[in-house]
Amino acid sequence: MVLATAQDQSPWLRHLDYPDLAIWQLLERTAHRFPDRPALRFFGRTTTYRELLESVGRFAQGLVASGVRPGDRVALVLPNAPQMVIAYYGAMRAGALVVPTNPLYTPREFGVQMRDAEPKVVVALDLVVPRLKDEIGKALLVTTRIRDYLPPLLGFLQGLREKGPVMPRDSITLDRLLGSGAGSALPGPARADDVAVLQYTGGTTGVPKAAMLSHRNLVANAVQAEAWMPSYQAGQERVLAVLPFFHVFGMTVALNLGILTGAEIDLVPRFNPEETAREVHRFKPTLFPGAPAMYQAVADSPHVERWNIRSIRYCISGSAPLPLELQERFERLTGGVLVEGYGLTEASPVTHCNPLGGERRSGTVGRTFPDTLQRILDPEDPTRELPPGEVGELAVKGPQVMLGYWGQPAETAAVLQDGWLRTGDLGVIDEDGYCRIVDRKKDVIIVSGFNVYPREVEEVLLRHPGVREAVVVGVPDERRGQLVRAVVVPWPDRRPTEEELRSYCRERLAGYKTPRQFELRDELPRTAIGKVLRRVLVAEATEQKKEE
Repeated sequence: MVLATAQDQSPWLRHLDYPDLAIWQLLERTAHRFPDRPALRFFGRTTTYRELLESVGRFAQGLVASGVRPGDRVALVLPNAPQMVIAYYGAMRAGALVVPTNPLYTPREFGVQMRDAEPKVVVALDLVVPRLKDEIGKALLVTTRIRDYLPPLLGFLQGLREKGPVMPRDSITLDRLLGSGAGSALPGPARADDVAVLQYTGGTTGVPKAAMLSHRNLVANAVQAEAWMPSYQAGQERVLAVLPFFHVFGMTVALNLGILTGAEIDLVPRFNPEETAREVHRFKPTLFPGAPAMYQAVADSPHVERWNIRSIRYCISGSAPLPLELQERFERLTGGVLVEGYGLTEASPVTHCNPLGGERRSGTVGRTFPDTLQRILDPEDPTRELPPGEVGELAVKGPQVMLGYWGQPAETAAVLQDGWLRTGDLGVIDEDGYCRIVDRKKDVIIVSGFNVYPREVEEVLLRHPGVREAVVVGVPDERRGQLVRAVVVPWPDRRPTEEELRSYCRERLAGYKTPRQFELRDELPRTAIGKVLRRVLVAEATEQKKEE
């Protein structure tokens, strides 16, 4: 077990004080401290902390007037826009559990999540409603339009270009809900250990499960994130919110952290590399949490040099490994610090990060957040802890670890034991507590009885000068059990041949680790935050194998 010691003053070894509050009370506290400071910025329109708190209260009253009671669920099918922030904190102010939902879902995906959560109210963007309306059961549908919170002229022009779909007759608008609850009595704050959010996970690999994240979990992770940035100043920072808030990474490191610290949050509903670089030039954010694919796209933007993006001081990268070349290149462009972290939905999500001030170790996800423990378990005997330097399953314990899975006690018992969360990731911890993620346990490829860790092969491929991105998956094989297949995105001006890549790998990997199959393509299938959809690549490769 690796644990912080009180003698070391490094941020990961400090014990923090966590306020015993519901998550929406962070907004209330900040609004009293910085009432006139801009809280949200959306295409030039600003909302102060005082105005945001008032809207949150009106939304909560509207829910209560509509019959929502503590413990009911409110699903939010919204992009990063003021409506998302108002509904997120407003639902919890009414005592409801928030169910963040990806607006890009198909009707089938909406249906799976809605049947499991059984929301009392669904708040959705109007453009999503045609895909959503038949999947929400008896829930009250509240609709809103992006242009409702744009500056007046921009909203008018947007309305001329886009009329939007016709809404169901039994739905109501968000404006109507905000005006419907005047005088409604609100419940007292939820307890810190009550469920705040049902955050779904597993949708890219199987049937989604809802991690029950408490108010304490979410508050703790935001406080831990603030402590990780040594020169971060409350009331003076600006956050570029490109990560979607319906994803737990964006919810914590962009939204909750921003609200906790009185930051000005620039809401970006859709990532576009050129527009993001332009937004950094205009808005001058100091914190840009993101995914490697986002940093790569901005760095590769053909006109990035025309924009001044050197206001950025902190970048915390998650969801995928961060190549050293990309880290160094993005830091040269911005003058800021880009570090790789690690987390999972079940931990709100961040558990590890490389120091923003101090020693960073490339290829690792850094050390644990304050008050967070880690250990490596024997994959064959999870009751046995392995010493530093040995590969096994990473387990973590801390105030950000979930309460369990919604309605799934057996699934909960499989991953939570005595407060320890088994992550399902294979890792190794060095003598100084830095953790390297070797791979997902379920992604390990077994070739003739030998374990092949995709990440190891990917790291070799990424060092080839012609390889921009690489993903390695296993393909069923009758003789060997599985074959190693590499899907490669080359650089436009340096396209390697399959034989060149195969020879390159043979020189650096054991024979059984060298990919037998290579596929060169222009892009990889990804989730909304840029995480590669391995299951899609596996399914494609398996289907191709059947046809051969």
